[in-house]
Amino acid sequence: MSRRFSLTAICCVGFLAVTAAAPRALAQGGPNIFVTPIPDAPFSGVIQVQRAVVQPDGRIFNLRTIREIGRDSRGRIYNERRAQLQAADTATPPLLGVLIYDPQTRISIRTDSHTQTFWTDTVSRPPATVPPALLATPAGTSLPQNQFVKEEDLGVHAFEGVSAHGVRETPTIPAESSGTGRQVVITDEYWYSQDLRINLMIRHSDPRTGSVTMTVTHIARTDPDPARFTVPEGYKSPAQRQQAAQ
Repeated sequence: MSRRFSLTAICCVGFLAVTAAAPRALAQGGPNIFVTPIPDAPFSGVIQVQRAVVQPDGRIFNLRTIREIGRDSRGRIYNERRAQLQAADTATPPLLGVLIYDPQTRISIRTDSHTQTFWTDTVSRPPATVPPALLATPAGTSLPQNQFVKEEDLGVHAFEGVSAHGVRETPTIPAESSGTGRQVVITDEYWYSQDLRINLMIRHSDPRTGSVTMTVTHIARTDPDPARFTVPEGYKSPAQRQQAAQ
């Protein structure tokens, strides 16, 4: 096991907004699955997200969403951003926007579905090729020993035919540091596919704030539709909208 961090988190977008009324559509945030922009490993999939959010008054909101992700043979990636719904809601989560990135040009495009607007940026340095979180490798641990952190090698598991290696890290926060007056145990679990170079599942649980599980499903190891890497028809940049308004 080893800890590796990305130089940029361009593929991890979204913010969590929870109100007292627990509205039907909520933006996503927190732990995320990073789609690495590497060539020669095309795939597409759907991230299933289940989240339990603990409120200050002790209530728990159970939420769900999905996101389509993909990468072509050139290493271009797309990563949807969808609203979160209450877990009992069976509707398709509304699309909020998409992040598109081309590692060859270092150009990223972010779209907003509501306003049909897109923004283009150039990333100043090379993208990361591993997820920005703990990942599992067969090489053993290089992390410093910590009496408050338990590490477990979970072995190998197949996700829809794709092999992934799992690791679980369980930090224990002493009562005097937890903010609750009690000892708190946090659990983080990652299942990393060396073949696809992404985490196929992540789990995070903190009794103070809640839990989230993200699992990549519907994995297809072929090039996605090229249209997924282009700005949808009818979308305009802020400059184009300003020019049209003059």
